[in-house]
Parts: sequence; structure tokens; C-alpha cells
Amino acid sequence: MKRSIIKSTGRYVPDRHVTNEELAGLMDTSDEWIVQRTGIEARYWVREGEDVGTSDLAYEASLIALERADWNPEDLDLIVFATMTPDVNVPGSGAFLQNRLGDKKVPALDIRQQCTGFLHGLEICDAYIRSEKAKKILLVGAEVQSRYLELTTENRDTAVIFADGAGAVCIEAVETSEEVGIITSILHADGKYSGALRVGLPARKSGHAISQTVIKNKEHFPFMDGKTVFKLAVTRLPKVTEDLLTKANMKVEDLDMIIPHQANLRINEAFRDRMNIPEEKMYNNIQRYGNTTAATIPIALDELMERKMLKPKDTIMFIGLGAGLTWGGVIYKLI
Repeated sequence: MKRSIIKSTGRYVPDRHVTNEELAGLMDTSDEWIVQRTGIEARYWVREGEDVGTSDLAYEASLIALERADWNPEDLDLIVFATMTPDVNVPGSGAFLQNRLGDKKVPALDIRQQCTGFLHGLEICDAYIRSEKAKKILLVGAEVQSRYLELTTENRDTAVIFADGAGAVCIEAVETSEEVGIITSILHADGKYSGALRVGLPARKSGHAISQTVIKNKEHFPFMDGKTVFKLAVTRLPKVTEDLLTKANMKVEDLDMIIPHQANLRINEAFRDRMNIPEEKMYNNIQRYGNTTAATIPIALDELMERKMLKPKDTIMFIGLGAGLTWGGVIYKLI
């Protein structure tokens, strides 16, 4: 049976390290206020005026993952790129990444699932591998969100959260009878809550995309109904976890590590408490990186691998919830 195996990982963040104290100089906030509400202590942003886009961060993370896999770009059968902050509105950032890698033939697929982009990417890669349409796939989650932020007190709830970064994984088809690799996945969407986290531009449902009214209403900045998102996360994440475990015929005790999307440390702690998960079995790094949206899970996985905090045969659950509303999870077993 064909199994989808993560052969290598890589991560990359810009060199501009932004502390809570720096943000306190731009708006009415403080380190204590930010940490108490989000758990974030610092994040990385691209430098103002730099000609650096999402695909550039993705390129650096991809080079690391490809080198660790001992792959060349021309070995790839597919590139899957998850982001909600593409370099330009059209075309997708996957094409920019493919060009920089130098492979002029490999197809590049962009997916716009925001916080669950990497989860959807894993399922897509698994489908390609199980159907034998691909053997070697590069999956990337990357964001440059700092340029979308309104750095004012009025919008501090979002301004202090979002950050820039990229994570990449090389996924390979392996013929094995062992229960390894991507074991199962469950993904959901509920458009009823599509207004809870959104950005109006550059696309627009009605009227001209750019007008004085649109700018006045600040539709080019992200809006988040934090209370609604929090309530949905702490109820839907436990439910989808139970469904994932049932589908995989597992119990929570069978999991060696849980890597949740890094949206808010308070959400992850509430989820852990509700599921009675030991603290050492859940990995959080939002404290250092902020919320890098599609990049949070692969960045965390790369850190765990680099620190040798995972061992062969460990079972991992990736889980997340975000704009859409979309949520879900993937269970993966190391080979």
C-alpha cells in the first residue's frame, strides 16, 4: 500500500524580531496585556521597504527541506502552497516558488484555507500519493501578514497576533504494509461564521474593489471577532479530536504529540484542559513566533524534529481552526 511519509522539514522566518515592548511604542498596549490575552511574547516580521514576499520565505524553507531530503527541485512531481497572503492576487505564489526553485515543469497548486491550509495540504498530498499521481511532493505553508496589519490601538487585537514565516515538508510515497505516515484526516467548514475573521481586499463581492468608501471602512485590514473564534475553537476542536481518534481506532493516550495551529495560546490551553492532555504532549511555540497562519504547524513540526523531541513510530495529531470557518485534523505516524 502506498503511504504518505514526511521525509524532511524546514522553516524560515525574517530577521526582524518584534517584541511586545516594540508594539507598545506604536499603540496603547503592553507586554502584560498581550501575553495575558494571547501568550505571544515576540514575533518575526519582514522589514519595511524590503522586496520580500510570501514566496521568498517559502523558498528559503523549501531549500532547507529539499536539502534534508536529498532531493533536487526537478525530482518533484507537485508543489502545494498554502497561504492567505500571496505575493500578488493573481497568479498564485506556487508559480513564483516553482520559478525560484528552477523547475520549469512541475505543477504548482495554491490552496486558500488560511489557518487550516497545511491540514488541507496534507490531505491533498495524501490523495495524490495514494492515487499514484505523485511520488514526491513539496508542501509549504507561508505568510507575510505584517504588511496587512493596522498598527493602531483600535486594531490591536489583530495587530499583536499575526506574524510572518514559512514551513515546508517533503512528502514521499512509500510502499509498505505498516500503519505509518498519514493515517487519517477529518476536515470541516461552516460558512455561517465567514464574517468572524476576514479581509475585504483585494477581492470584493459587490462594487468596485478599491474606492474611497472601502478605504474609509478599512476593509483592506483584517477583522477578527476574537470572542466568537475563541468560543468556536474550544468547542469544535475537542469534538473533531474525538472523531479523529474514533476514525483511527485510537485513544488520546495513544498520541505521543499534538501540534495545534498556533492561533492563541489560551485557545490551546483550554483545548488541552478539556481533553485532559498532559502538558508535555502538546507543543506550543506561539510565544516566540506569533500566529503565522498556514505556517504555524510546519514550523512547529520542524522545531520538534530539529530538537529530536520525536522518535520513530511516534503518533502525532495536527489540529486547527480558523477563518472560513474551517477546522479539522490529521493523524500521522512517524516511520
